[in-house]
Amino acid sequence: MTHPRGSASKTAALSAALSGAVDLSALKARAEAPRKQTPAPPLPADGAAPAAPATAGAVIDVTEATFQAEVVERSLQQLVVVDLWAEWCGPCKQLSPVLERLAAESGGAWVLAKVDVDANPRIAQLFGAQSIPTVIAIGGGQPVDAFSGALPEPEIRKWLGSLLDALRDRLPGIKAAEQNGGGVEVPEDPRFTEAEEAFERGDFAAAQAAYERILDVEPANEEAKTALAQVKFTARAEAAGPDAIAKADADPTDLDAQLAAADLEVAGQQPEAGFARLIAVVRRTAGDERNKVREHLVALFDLFDSADERVMKARRDLASALY
Repeated sequence: MTHPRGSASKTAALSAALSGAVDLSALKARAEAPRKQTPAPPLPADGAAPAAPATAGAVIDVTEATFQAEVVERSLQQLVVVDLWAEWCGPCKQLSPVLERLAAESGGAWVLAKVDVDANPRIAQLFGAQSIPTVIAIGGGQPVDAFSGALPEPEIRKWLGSLLDALRDRLPGIKAAEQNGGGVEVPEDPRFTEAEEAFERGDFAAAQAAYERILDVEPANEEAKTALAQVKFTARAEAAGPDAIAKADADPTDLDAQLAAADLEVAGQQPEAGFARLIAVVRRTAGDERNKVREHLVALFDLFDSADERVMKARRDLASALY
């Protein structure tokens, strides 16, 4: 699922779960196996330990075998941003190019480590990633922050800036890159900044209006489309209230309660329950009521990648319920 933009509760929960709680040495034994086949490089004449292996460019492809060297060891010197992605993931294709461009602009202050989760499932399991794209910042050998979903570029820039500020004194590679003129400051799009600021202060109506203004001028702007859908969902989920599911279960005939409960279930990482709830409502309704539920369910589908197995199954179940 692509999480709602700026969804502070989910991002904070993911960060809390990762920060200081994930033992990155879990992959070390597997990573060291192929490395033991080759002698370690000799120490320099001054006896200093060799630096972590360097890879040309700001974007590197990481596997389970190279994770220890390219992520853990490298993060002792510079910020490493791990991008968990897959070829079939639509939101990943929106997010990855943005991350790659920003990594190149950083001039070495941070590096992007791309991980294909299909080819390297142990890394995704290590971080407990429940959806992709998931992005984890690694500094000093440990996760320091994370987010999930295809966030817009202004928000990613803000996230990276705060990380670099927090880690500058701990990771020498950040200062070195900045002293060497690394990093290219690109002005943020004020239209997205306006929307993000509205979202952060909880003014969902203003955020929605800001994204709609962008789409009035640029109807094909996928970033704004995705953000708008997620803002609408977040507003509904927060308005549902913690007792929405109990209310819906107590009165299956209350249509609005069923919609609110489904939103809350999806927001609570139980999309199958939310989908099943609305499909059951579709089966027992007709006319305008059925159409209202169907449209709400399809909007929930749009928050996920179209290839997500849960969505594909729910779409089949919906078709069966309708016909």
